[in-house]
Amino acid sequence: MGFCCHAMHIALLYNEPTPSRYHALGEGIAVASVLVAVDAIKGALESRRHAVDLLGLRPPMSGVVAALKGIQADVVFNLFEGFAGKPETEWQVALALETAGLTFTGARATTLALCLDKAKAKETLAAVGVPTPGFQLLSAGDLGRFSLGFPAIVKPAHEDASHGLNANSVVYDMGSLAAQIAWVESRYGSPALVESYLPGREFNASILGGLSPRVLPPTEIVFQAGMAGPQILTYAAKWIPEDPAYQATVPVCPAPVSKAVTARIKELALAAHRAVGAPHYARVDFRMDARGILYALEVNPNPDLSPDTGMSIQADADGMEYGGMIEAILALLLEEIRLGRHYVTSHAS
Repeated sequence: MGFCCHAMHIALLYNEPTPSRYHALGEGIAVASVLVAVDAIKGALESRRHAVDLLGLRPPMSGVVAALKGIQADVVFNLFEGFAGKPETEWQVALALETAGLTFTGARATTLALCLDKAKAKETLAAVGVPTPGFQLLSAGDLGRFSLGFPAIVKPAHEDASHGLNANSVVYDMGSLAAQIAWVESRYGSPALVESYLPGREFNASILGGLSPRVLPPTEIVFQAGMAGPQILTYAAKWIPEDPAYQATVPVCPAPVSKAVTARIKELALAAHRAVGAPHYARVDFRMDARGILYALEVNPNPDLSPDTGMSIQADADGMEYGGMIEAILALLLEEIRLGRHYVTSHAS
């Protein structure tokens, strides 16, 4: 699929990696990964004759507004993922872009804020009929309210990039539940998100939005036989190539499933995409239960666009080379501007 955007002056906005609480937790790799995407996207845009300015933001937030005022580009390609250790700054910078009247790729602030609040996002999905695992928000002081049953999985309620997921995240009794909630609270704040654990296969699917949103070929995360610990995509499995968990989780795209399962993944992905505000692009993560029923785990607006990551792999499986995918995202912004819809902030119906 081809897209044609006239040559433009583009500001490539991103977060400069800086030391943070993630580094103290051994989770600094995910923070630095944005630079891989920056280099790749800069090259892809320049190969299509766009002029590209790099604008790396550093904390504090008080300096962001001044930095944004200095942008002279036609549009902003927004790769800002939040200042390290402060994930809420991702939506705050998007809001600053909106307030400054700048046109930019990716999700609006309302969508980013919603999806960072995992419990609220799950409630939003359930409200439109997208199945999602049962959950509770729990702290160490109210374990008596736990009603999901075991096994369950414990996650930080306001993080992304698999921060806080490890081999101890799946719990099988009250003792391990209490210990893992206490561990999450001490590192990522309270309360923790506790979900029913689904033992089936895991998938993800990326969406390119616009007037006619479409889902790229889904990926299955294939967990290898003999994988130590629970079969989940932990932080190590996602970010640390030398870790055995990374080596035991293999993305396969297109997912080796029936046409019916592929169609169901795409149907739910589009519904989830609409529910959170129909951003330019997003990835939806899924898991099956023991009966093979699909559930949406979460929606990831502005997912990683590095060449070897999920959305890029899926675009390639769809016959779209990397530069074409980047141009397609830019074209979605231009379509929105042309239709006068760029500053519509209400959720799509």
